[in-house]
Amino acid sequence: MNYNDYTKAVQTIKTAILRNQYRAAASVNKYQLSLYYGIGQYVSENSRKGFFGKGAIEQIATMLHKELPGLRGFSVSNIKNMRQFYEEWTLVLNRQPLAGNLELNENLLITSLTIKPLTDDFNWNDFLAIGFSHHMEIIAKTKSLNARLFYIHECAIHYWNKYTLRNYLKADLYHHQGCLPNNFTQTISNPQQALKAIHTFKDEYLLDFINVEELDEQEKDLNERIIENSIINNVKQFIMTFGQDFCFIGNQYRLEIAGEEMFIDLLFFNRELNSLVAVELKSGKFRPSYLGQLNTYLSALDKYVRKPNENFSIGIILCKGMNQTFVEFAIRDYNKPMGVATYHTTEEMPERLRKTLPNVEDLKKLL
Repeated sequence: MNYNDYTKAVQTIKTAILRNQYRAAASVNKYQLSLYYGIGQYVSENSRKGFFGKGAIEQIATMLHKELPGLRGFSVSNIKNMRQFYEEWTLVLNRQPLAGNLELNENLLITSLTIKPLTDDFNWNDFLAIGFSHHMEIIAKTKSLNARLFYIHECAIHYWNKYTLRNYLKADLYHHQGCLPNNFTQTISNPQQALKAIHTFKDEYLLDFINVEELDEQEKDLNERIIENSIINNVKQFIMTFGQDFCFIGNQYRLEIAGEEMFIDLLFFNRELNSLVAVELKSGKFRPSYLGQLNTYLSALDKYVRKPNENFSIGIILCKGMNQTFVEFAIRDYNKPMGVATYHTTEEMPERLRKTLPNVEDLKKLL
C-alpha cells in the first residue's frame, strides 16, 4: 500500500468509528438533554422571578458537589448554560412552563416529541443526535433559528466534533453556503478549503454558446458530445463562465485502471483550490448512477494523476436538470468531494430575460 491507500483506509475506518460513536451517543443525548432542559427550566423560573437570590446558583453548585462527590457537568457556568438552553428553545419547542415545584423527569424533553414545534423545519432526530456542548456552541455563536437548525443538521449528518463545529461557526458557513448540492463539508477535512470549494462553483451556468438546434433528445450520447465539442471550441468563454483560476487540461482525459479504460469529459486544474476538477457532462436530468461513475474517476485521479502537493480532486456533474433535495440525499454518503450543477442556454431563457441581455457586439465594446 502507498500513502494514498493508507489515507483512504484511515478515512474509511474513521468515518465508521464516528458513525458508531454518534449512534451510541444519540441515545444518551436525549436523556441528558431532557435532564438539562428540566434543570434549566427550574433554574430559569426561580432565578428570574422566583425565590432564588443573588449568588444562589453558585451556592447550589457548591452544595451539589458536596452531596455528589465527583459530579461533573454541574459547575456554575454549566448550570447557567442549562438555563440558557431552556430559555432559547422553550418557545420553539412550544412547551408551557411547569407550574409549582420541579418534578424532574428524565422524559421531560422527550415527551415534547408529541408536541409539534413552532417551525416545520425542526427535526427532532437532528436535535437529539448532538450533545449539549454542541448545542451551547451553536447558541453562543448564532442568533437566528434558521442558522441554529442549519448547524444542528450539519452536525447530525456529518458527525462533526466540537472543534470542527467551532471552525465552521467561525467561518460563518451558514451565510456562505452555496446553492450547489454538494458534500464538500463532509469530504474535505479543512473547513477553509471546504468553504473555498463551495464558493468556487455555482448551482447553474449559462452556456450561451451551445446551439440547442443541434441537440436531439433521442440521441443522449450524441447530445453530450455536441455539448462537449461546443465547450472545447469555446473553452476560454467556458472558463470565464465557470470562474477564475481554472486551467484547462483536456477533454476525454484517458485513465486506465487494471486494463479498463475510462474517459473524463473535461479535466481542469483550479489554482485557488490546488485541486484537479473533473467535469462530467449530462444532456438530461440528474441520475444517481452519475455519482458512482464520477466517484471512480476521482479515485483514479487521486491515485495516478494528483501530485503530492495537491489537494484531493473534486468532481462536478453538469446536467440539464435536477431535483436538488434528491441530489443532496444521493450525494451525502460518497467519500469523494462532488457537486451537481445545471446549465441552460440563451435560447431557453424566457423572452423577457433574453431582451435584457446585451448582444455580442455590445459586449465586445464593453470589454
